Amino acid sequence: MAHSCGRESRRRGLHGQRWLPIFMPDALSQKGELMPRWTPDDIRWDRFDRDKLDPDLLRLVKAAALTEFNAARYTQYLNNVFSDDEEIAQSVSLWQLEEEQHGRSLGRYAELADPDFDFAAAFRLFQEGYVIPVDVTQSVRGSRVGELLARCVVEAGTSSFYSAMGEATGEPVLQQICKQIAADEFRHYRLFLDGLKKYQSRENVSLAARIRVAVGRVLEADDDELAFAYHCGNEPESPYDRGRCNAAYGSRAYRLYGYHHAERAVAMIFKASGLKPQGWLARQTSRWAWRRIQARALGAPT
Repeated sequence: MAHSCGRESRRRGLHGQRWLPIFMPDALSQKGELMPRWTPDDIRWDRFDRDKLDPDLLRLVKAAALTEFNAARYTQYLNNVFSDDEEIAQSVSLWQLEEEQHGRSLGRYAELADPDFDFAAAFRLFQEGYVIPVDVTQSVRGSRVGELLARCVVEAGTSSFYSAMGEATGEPVLQQICKQIAADEFRHYRLFLDGLKKYQSRENVSLAARIRVAVGRVLEADDDELAFAYHCGNEPESPYDRGRCNAAYGSRAYRLYGYHHAERAVAMIFKASGLKPQGWLARQTSRWAWRRIQARALGAPT
């Protein structure tokens, strides 16, 4: 979720150390092929309970399905940035498989909950309108460390989001899907964190530069991607209003969070940035993040 390369994303027509990938060997089939740890067939779709369906959560599910399923374009970007690193390429290939599976599962859930929802049509609209610039050879973050750090920030956010949604819903199928996706996102965080450590030993990016990347990526949470996905998934017939869609998405998403979700995300981002994940600064940042989340839940400016 939220895979944008940076603010360069646009909408077409609408404005020495060996790194061992953490997925090996349990993500390999007997034939040596990459495979996710679970599949949609593992979901108990027959347990769907319409009486426990929350319409606001369904709106978030539709948006999330589109951003998750759009992983192939970001994979192309990462493969360009890490073109000489076979280990990263293999890890990113599995990441793509799992992200697309997230989108496919969420899309199937949305179609089950809302028979009028057409996941394929919504994704076509999203993919045509939201374009990630992939024809690059260097990271838009200025270094490979910066790129992997930005990925850690994203995975910290998505793992918290799906954890919060899974805890908020009483619908059994959505609970199971969120549990599976959140576990994947935590593993993805560790995957990119291992890669970050590998490249930090080579590039030696300063702490200040790493903090700038992390803060910048956090602020990009309000960029066009989620707002446009919300539009495509929920109101494709209406003219796209970024500000309104951003507020509509944010007020629904942020009200799911508890303080412990903010605290955990901050700790993960601090660890990736090279800061102490516990201590005075982390506590103060968690309090700031919690105030920001509460403001977004109310639709107030942040």
